[in-house]
Amino acid sequence: LKVAKLYEMLPAGAGETSEGRTPADNATVRSVYVIGPDKKIKLVLTYPMTTGRNFDEILRVIDSVQLTAKHQVATPANWKQGEDVIITAAVSNEDAIKRFGAYETVLPYLRKTKQPSAG
Repeated sequence: LKVAKLYEMLPAGAGETSEGRTPADNATVRSVYVIGPDKKIKLVLTYPMTTGRNFDEILRVIDSVQLTAKHQVATPANWKQGEDVIITAAVSNEDAIKRFGAYETVLPYLRKTKQPSAG
């Protein structure tokens, strides 16, 4: 509730509990924001009131944001923790070998490697 008020997602006078608020008052809190280590918003998901949140996807995004903040990699669609990642185009082939060791070139612009360690 404090974060929702801080980001002005609820009216300032909304109170400390949900008492007295209608579902329409709470509708904006149906959004999920993932903020990266650099304090920038990386993802916004807005769910309709009739749809539950997919927490597996939210956790997958958080894992990806943390990993890609530390390493010059990207995660493909449906990626899961421990699966191969994509080396970003900003990394030369020489630097890719130094950083990741072996990697697979699928296409000139698509190189895959094992997921780097979190450290």
